[in-house]
Amino acid sequence: MTQSQRSRAHDPVGRQLQEVMERVSQGDKDAFSVLYDAVAATVFGIAVKVVRDRAQSEEVAQEVMIDVWRQAARYRPEQGAVMTWVATIAHRRAVDRVRSAQAAANREHTTGVRDQMRPFDEVAEEVETRLDSEQVRRCLRGLTELQRQAVTLAYYGGLTYREVAEELRSPLATIKTRMRDGLIRLRDCMGVTT
Repeated sequence: MTQSQRSRAHDPVGRQLQEVMERVSQGDKDAFSVLYDAVAATVFGIAVKVVRDRAQSEEVAQEVMIDVWRQAARYRPEQGAVMTWVATIAHRRAVDRVRSAQAAANREHTTGVRDQMRPFDEVAEEVETRLDSEQVRRCLRGLTELQRQAVTLAYYGGLTYREVAEELRSPLATIKTRMRDGLIRLRDCMGVTT
């Protein structure tokens, strides 16, 4: 018996959650209700601590509970307690939200600085935008279907790597590889030098 198994043997709440989790993994909605009641406050607390915005923390907590429902079959009791597994999902989702918000703020800042640095010529800007859009569309057509889907969801849909992986039902590492390869091909097609 491992140390983790010995400590759970003396933890009746942990054993109950493990049993509930097993039922959740089989699609038992009543069991999920019990699990929700047991872990929701902890999930929300983790989200608030990381995200620091109540409204966004509520969204993150909802997303985490949906993840727990969808991924229940992936839980492995020999790797740790249910609460630890759920807390890990909550922390990762909250960190993803903070990173996404920071990336959006950085993009807005960069765009604002760029707009302030040069005078605005509406006609020239419109022509440049159309040419860039046509080139991007042409270059996107040069990607594989899987690369194009991943890049489009991330950059036009604003999804994180993890969300893209869930949307395309692919492993996260596969999505990261597709996106990296797709972005390299786009960079080369558009003649961007690093």
